[in-house]
Amino acid sequence: MKSLAVLCLLSALSVSWTRPHFGLLSDQLINHVNKANTTWRAGHNFPNADYSYVMQLCGTMLKGPKLPVMVQYAGDMKLPESFDPREQWPNCPTLKEIRDQGSCGSCWAFGAAEAISDRICIHSNGKVSVEISSEDLLTCCDSCGMGCNGGYPSAAWEFWESEGLVSGGLYNSHLGCRPYSIEPCEHHVNGSRPPCTGEGGDTPNCEKKCEPGYSVSYKQDKHFGKQSYSVPSDEKQIMQELYKNGPVEGAFTVYEDFLLYKSGVYQHVSGSAVGGHAIKILGWGKENGTPYWLAANSWNTDWGENGYFKILRGKITVALSPRWWLVSLSESSVQRWSLALVSLEFHCPAHFDAFSASLPPQLTYYLSHLTKLN
Repeated sequence: MKSLAVLCLLSALSVSWTRPHFGLLSDQLINHVNKANTTWRAGHNFPNADYSYVMQLCGTMLKGPKLPVMVQYAGDMKLPESFDPREQWPNCPTLKEIRDQGSCGSCWAFGAAEAISDRICIHSNGKVSVEISSEDLLTCCDSCGMGCNGGYPSAAWEFWESEGLVSGGLYNSHLGCRPYSIEPCEHHVNGSRPPCTGEGGDTPNCEKKCEPGYSVSYKQDKHFGKQSYSVPSDEKQIMQELYKNGPVEGAFTVYEDFLLYKSGVYQHVSGSAVGGHAIKILGWGKENGTPYWLAANSWNTDWGENGYFKILRGKITVALSPRWWLVSLSESSVQRWSLALVSLEFHCPAHFDAFSASLPPQLTYYLSHLTKLN
């Protein structure tokens, strides 16, 4: 059996009550962010998208089940001031891949599939390169939530352990067993893709078969995990995990100003909560003295810094508090690959009502239910 790597969940419920409010994606908000002269620059990213589409992009439910704690790193590990896995493991092509979720709130599935793909290559020393199918996870995991209308990252990893995931590349790539079936759209700049209107967004059917021409059966193509657990998390623990085992998945609350990110180290300046969003965290570094986590988004290469972004690390203006990691391990007849999920949480309970009010009505039940559980 093949094995895998897991996820990291980064939730952000943050910041102050006194910031001015501007229209979504407005010139006024861009000017306000840039005049604040913080650590990043804003600009237009969504000229062809309406509000319903932008809301749909953020499909991660941030409140979910937590796993048992396990200490993974007991000793010190010498860590560099900056780390980029694309340089550390140049023979792993998925580390350099930016995906596009299209008109679907499938970020929770994308972040997981991306981190898993990277770690398979990393832990095989570049000998095995596979794109794990976000389509398979999105469409076949009933316990993960509501598909294109939102999902739980932690449930995604439990599904991967119990049911496994097949391979699958980008839209129309014909790579792997189940490539992504939702067409990219022009949600950032004027270009050749069709415009993103927020219409559609239906979750594709779960097809337990590979596309025609793929030589391996659906069952034989499955990759499985074995055990999930959480580990004590602090900044150094997160760095050690990234440095030793590769990228993790993260999730956080997107605020309106994040949608306008162009460059620099993002920190929330202004704007209301839009919803939860999952991404892949790759590494860390400093830019002009500001510490950051390096992350890959799933909004195609037109957004941000060629699809990537940097987000503030540590306790500077936002209380970044690492809360828990989910880690999955899998035993193979050839080798044992360790996998991981990290969760960071920005704490600001006072903003939860505003956050939940900003989500689609169909998420209300899930949020209220999870709030009672937590």
